[in-house]
Amino acid sequence: MLARSIARHAPRALSASALLLLAACVCVPTPDERRQAADALVQARHWHGVDIATPTFNLQAFIPDTFDKDRHLTVYLEGDGFAWVSGGQPSSDPTPVNPVALRMALAQPSGNAAYLARPCQYLADQDHCRQRYWTHARFAEEVVASLDQAVDKLKAQAGARRLTLIGYSGGGALALLLAARRDDVGNIITVAGNLDPAAWTEYHHVSPLEGSLNPVGQLMTLARIPQVHLSGANDSVIPTVLTTRFVAAYPKGSPVSVRVIPGYTHSCCWAQDWPQLWQQLQ
Repeated sequence: MLARSIARHAPRALSASALLLLAACVCVPTPDERRQAADALVQARHWHGVDIATPTFNLQAFIPDTFDKDRHLTVYLEGDGFAWVSGGQPSSDPTPVNPVALRMALAQPSGNAAYLARPCQYLADQDHCRQRYWTHARFAEEVVASLDQAVDKLKAQAGARRLTLIGYSGGGALALLLAARRDDVGNIITVAGNLDPAAWTEYHHVSPLEGSLNPVGQLMTLARIPQVHLSGANDSVIPTVLTTRFVAAYPKGSPVSVRVIPGYTHSCCWAQDWPQLWQQLQ
């Protein structure tokens, strides 16, 4: 309840992770410490970092040292990261404090996986890295286009033909926006996903995400793609009511479902339990 109370008095729209950090009063590691922690995670699993250049942003990806001979690739899209220091102060570097999507990618028990960070996460010292891209314009057209180009490169590197897109938190909106413009996405999984940013800002009584796209405008295109939207029963950042409302807007008979996990919050316990959840989703 504290996170929701803070959000109602915030002058701008916060990221999901900022709501959690504000509620917990957590000391935030430096950007270098956050990058080093991610490097340690991937190296322990025999993965490595790849800097993917696109016309707008350079994007950080993490991939296995070797891909299996598999024509299917699962791409994990990170959440909003450390977007806000406080209600009125954007962060200078959105690199995640707790990269949940990265931990999930590393925990996937079978099949090829790759991780794609959001613009300016891990690589904030770029000319295009303005704060708008992790605050109100976090789902802007240029953000989606850049991720789309990066997914093309990951797909080619893995030798894949079909994709599963998995988006955590704000990455859920981007998974939907990407799938709506591609013809190679076999299914979508969102985890504590911000699926309707307009409904989310209205729920928390914060400013609209001006300059951002909204998956709600792509429902007819997305209705053909199988989707599972996972929601934590105890998630106060993106509550289940927003997820079920989004899914209810699809045409009747669409291959789209919501799965509510008892006891889970916005950050717990997706990465810890991902191997079991993954098996249940297959």
